[in-house]
Amino acid sequence: MQALLNCIAQMPLLGDAQRVFHGRGGMYPGCEQWSLDWFAPVWVLTSFKPVTDEELAACHSALESRWQTLAPGQPLNWVFQSRVTGEADTRLMAGSVPEPHVVSEQGARYIVHVMRGQNHGLFLDMAHGREWLKNHSKHENVLNLFAYTCAFSVVALQGGAAQVVNLDMSQGALAIGQQNHRLNDLPPKARFLGHDIFKTWGKINKMGPYGVIVIDPPSYQKGSFIATKDYIKLIRRLPDLLEPQGHVLLCLNAPELDTQFLHAQVAEAAPSLRFVERLANPAAFVDIEPEKSLKVLHYQNA
Repeated sequence: MQALLNCIAQMPLLGDAQRVFHGRGGMYPGCEQWSLDWFAPVWVLTSFKPVTDEELAACHSALESRWQTLAPGQPLNWVFQSRVTGEADTRLMAGSVPEPHVVSEQGARYIVHVMRGQNHGLFLDMAHGREWLKNHSKHENVLNLFAYTCAFSVVALQGGAAQVVNLDMSQGALAIGQQNHRLNDLPPKARFLGHDIFKTWGKINKMGPYGVIVIDPPSYQKGSFIATKDYIKLIRRLPDLLEPQGHVLLCLNAPELDTQFLHAQVAEAAPSLRFVERLANPAAFVDIEPEKSLKVLHYQNA
């Protein structure tokens, strides 16, 4: 775990929420289990394999030493999350976690919850996708599918979107999304629909057409979405939902599925869409095998 400790010893004082160490990318042999995130003012260390008390003590010592240099006199707050069993076991290791816990990214503010669940309310690897949307949403009618806590909606409205329609099955996630909108003093131009997307096409169509559509589904969620079976059902709808020359971001975070999976599905189900580019992931998420990392593909309608 020396690469992780070296990273901690050299890390700068950060502002925005971001990934600091990404062992899962395979760039640091022997550290594949570790990730370290900054959700100010809390460090979140995650391991996907069992760890020893000695390893946690070494991480604490490294964080404490570096924090004394970066923020003298300020308390060290850090959380450890174990993902060994597929479930999240989270422990507060030092300091405290604010409630509510609000972080910033590129001028937007979001509520996060680092002490519960595997997902903290803001997916850090999607930062460039949010930046892209903010720069491409002015005057657009935006559809945000699998909206989660509506971070895409926040940046779309900051970018001047005419309207954003957010859909997600989780009413709890959408409630946090509504809080995120209030937190950023956004105009009341967002709609929040807690529905099964596959049973809501009538409403979705009625509120269209859309200049920009974002599709960011879970790769596998039992009873809700399985990428290999369900993604093509979404893609098939896109030509009718999009305005002429409209844009879509297709997102996929399944290591076992590569960009060709999405290209093939688009070619079969929506051949009018033209591939434009794959958005780069934030530098911290560099992966020795890029096809296993998050894929955000930009297409444009004919």
